[in-house]
Amino acid sequence: MIFRLLSAIFLVWSLGFVWFFATLPAPAGEVETDAVIVPTGAAGRIQRGIEVLDEGWADRMLVSGVDLEVRPEEFAAEFGVSRRQMRCCIDLGFSAVDTRGNAREIANWVDERGIRSIRLVTSDWHMRRVANELSHTLPSTVTVVPDAVQSERRIGTLLLEYHKFVVSFITGLVEA
Repeated sequence: MIFRLLSAIFLVWSLGFVWFFATLPAPAGEVETDAVIVPTGAAGRIQRGIEVLDEGWADRMLVSGVDLEVRPEEFAAEFGVSRRQMRCCIDLGFSAVDTRGNAREIANWVDERGIRSIRLVTSDWHMRRVANELSHTLPSTVTVVPDAVQSERRIGTLLLEYHKFVVSFITGLVEA
């Protein structure tokens, strides 16, 4: 009996991981939203957010989870952002230290500005988890457009993120 139960759990876990890996989210393309949101982390995210602004697909950008020691001038220099663009269009969020914190910081920023649609830019392997966390913090009236930055497919990263996603999903069900 225990063997069957463990086998069933392993089968569900395995099929879930295959689904997670085989259906990683993709870039969004030319979709316009009120704002672009970029949780800090893997390479390519911030550059994609700036590209979205430059293309005119969003008017404002929040970079969530910025280290407290990063100054706006340093950020601008690192990513080749003009002073004008920093003043008008880019906000740095310093309160988040993890994905749940990103969701809270993003929800507060969206609420304060009356934003109705966001383009969420993050790594393909991170998208499901951050979108899941946002589903618990954003009002249902806010449209979220996933815009995944393609990443190198490393099995260790994918396994770790799959486990974090499962925990986030189950936690969301329990807390609901």
